[in-house]
Amino acid sequence: RTEEAAAWFAAVYQAVQEIPRGRVTSYGHIAQLVGVALKHLPAAQAAADDGPVWHDDNVPWQRVVNAKGRISPRGPGGASRQAAALRREGVTIERGAMGEFYLDLMKYGWFPDELPSEVPAEAPSASDD
Repeated sequence: RTEEAAAWFAAVYQAVQEIPRGRVTSYGHIAQLVGVALKHLPAAQAAADDGPVWHDDNVPWQRVVNAKGRISPRGPGGASRQAAALRREGVTIERGAMGEFYLDLMKYGWFPDELPSEVPAEAPSASDD
């Protein structure tokens, strides 16, 4: 992989780690958030070079669904596995007429304008002293 691709993957995985338990976001929203986060490409690159090895136990992949709140099929049993993982987090998963899994994005959606880790910490005001 190129350094740029490695930085992109690291930024995506880090963004997915910020999705709160019991909430979901869309693939497109992750891309939007990562696009904003990659303004800090050197930091993302450092994370790609020195960061953790990414795997199912530290990237909550199940929290990313399509823009309609549907779980995208990804091979035999993949959608069922994702639905089960989300149910364990308290997300209600429904089945459509064609057997597809879906959830209520109005209830479980997480769509911040920027990643919590990218929001600058507020400086204490003079009245806080």
